[in-house]
Formats: sequence, C-alpha cells, structure tokens
Amino acid sequence: MQPNPVQHINRVFLLACAPFLGMLICLLFVSLDVKLLPWQPPAPATMTFSQETSALQNGLALAGDNAVQTKSIIQQYYDLYEKSTAEVTAMLQAAAAGALKPGVIYDSRITAKLGSPIRQASSGNIDIKLFSLNEKNYTGYALKVNLKNDKAIKLVLGNDKLGSSETTLSAANRYGAIAGVNAGGFADDRNGRRYPLDTTMINGKYLNGFFPSNNGTVFIGLNKDRKLIGGKFSSQAELDKLNPQMGSTFVPVLLKGGSKQAIPAQWQTSPARAARTVMANYKNDQLLFLVTDGYDESGNSGATLAELQDKMQQLGVVDAYNLDGGGSTTLVWGGSVINRPSDGRQRPLATHFLFFK
Repeated sequence: MQPNPVQHINRVFLLACAPFLGMLICLLFVSLDVKLLPWQPPAPATMTFSQETSALQNGLALAGDNAVQTKSIIQQYYDLYEKSTAEVTAMLQAAAAGALKPGVIYDSRITAKLGSPIRQASSGNIDIKLFSLNEKNYTGYALKVNLKNDKAIKLVLGNDKLGSSETTLSAANRYGAIAGVNAGGFADDRNGRRYPLDTTMINGKYLNGFFPSNNGTVFIGLNKDRKLIGGKFSSQAELDKLNPQMGSTFVPVLLKGGSKQAIPAQWQTSPARAARTVMANYKNDQLLFLVTDGYDESGNSGATLAELQDKMQQLGVVDAYNLDGGGSTTLVWGGSVINRPSDGRQRPLATHFLFFK
C-alpha cells in the first residue's frame, strides 16, 4: 500500500531533524567541566620617578652623542665639498687659461714682427700699441689696436658737420681720444665745403645715401661686431648683409684673405710713392693701421702700394685697404702728431677714426 502524502512529508521531516535530535540527547546526558579564570586588575607600574629621570637622561645623552656624530659627518661632507669646489674652480681656471693660450701665442707672434712698441695704452675699452717702421725705401708707423667694446672707436665728421672739415689732431683733442688716424677720401664743392667721398656711414646710418663702387672705389669700415669689412659693393643690400656700423670710401683693396689684389694702373704711378694710410686686420680681428711718411707731393718719397702689400703679408695681415693718403695721412697720439704730413702742415679732413682709452 502506498503511503499517503501526509505520511511521506512526516518521514522526510524526521530524517532531516534526526542529527539535531541526536546532538540534543547527547548534551543532556554528557556534562562538560569548563573553568573560567577569575578577573584580575592590571599590575601597577613598578618604575619609580628617579628611574624615569635616569632613563630620560640616558636618552638625552645618546641623542647628544648622535648629534655630535652627525655634526662631525656634516662637517666632513662640507670640507669635502669645499675641497671639491676649489679643485673644480682650479680646473676651470686652468681650462680657461688653456683656451686663451693659443690666442696669446698668436698675438705675441704678430706683435714680435712689429718689434717693441714705442708707446702703448691699455684699458677696459682698448689695447693699443704704436710701433715705428724703418724700411729700406720708406719710414712710418704701425698702430696695432685691440677693440674691447664699442666705446673704443668712432668714425667722426670734421666738426661733426657734413660739409665741414678739421685736422685729425683737432678732432682727437675735441673728443679726448688717445689716438686718431685719417679716414676716407673727400670732395670739395664750389663753396669750399668738404664732403666725404661716396658711401660714408656713422653710427649705423648712411650719411648721404649709398653709392655703388665706381672707378675701383671701395667701402672700408667696421661691422656691428667691430670686425673689419670692405670691398666693392654694387648695391646697398649687398653691403647691408655685412651689418656695417661705420666706414668711409677710398681705393684700392690691397690684400684679401692674405692674398695680394690687383692694383689699378693709375694707382701704381699717380703717385708712385706717397705718404700712405692703410687699414688692415689680423685673423683674431685686431686692427692694424700703417702710416708712412712722404716728404712732399712729388711722388718721389714715401711707399708704393706694392711695397705695402709685401709689408702686410710679412706682418701676417688678412685683409688690407688703402685709405686717403698724401697730405691727408695723419697719425695722432696723446695730443701730438706722430708722423710728418707731406703738406708740411696738417690737412683739414672730412672724416677721422678716433680711439678711446
């Protein structure tokens, strides 16, 4: 006989509860002896005040020892840093001196070719030395100039006025210059006013516009970095690429890159010999001005341009340009005219190079 549904449910319930009933019966008949420990209050502190004070003193003493040790270590590192800094500074100074040494050697070599200076001056603006020249066919002077900043040199107009003129000595005295040399050529108008020849630039400005090179004329001057520039220019844009700062015009080019340049025929014979003024440079950008004496305007005394080319090459010059010569040639130092002007007196000129200590 099949059990009815109610009986079936009861059986399932009994089977599910059997384990729990067994555990309950077991707990009823088995006794467990569980002992709980009695509660005890925490033990009172046993360290006395004197012990705490002693421990604190010991800790402070240890901290003091550590501080002394730390200070000693810091001092050692500081001493090492100072020593290292001094060594690095010495190495940098040695390196700087080493870097300058080739330049010093080069300068001593080019200076030795000029001999011993008869006058010299040095300042934060300029190093300038004057040498005498005693060649077979002519005598003269060499002015070696190291421009240290823009304050060392100026190109000035006679009396600072276009159309006016004055001697190089007058211009140098008026400006308080240590030295001065005549500059470019000039042209006089019918009224006797004296104007610079062709392209002339002062303080980065063209005085009377740009004039293309004509009949061999060349611009001779300095750029904004105080480096010698010069040559023939057919347009202002061509010259402007060189960043000109000052300059004047004359003729011809004597040396370019250390090589002789062709001298126009008329300048080989008219005059053959004369008082000359030449502006040149070395490869370290120092300037050299050569001024030669001529006793008159006959063309029988002074130097030829070919002789000056030879002299420039001998001195190690890179570029050289002929400035106005003859009676215009003037070299001033310390308030006195050094050379012997071939006119027998100083000639008032339109432009002058002045040097400042």
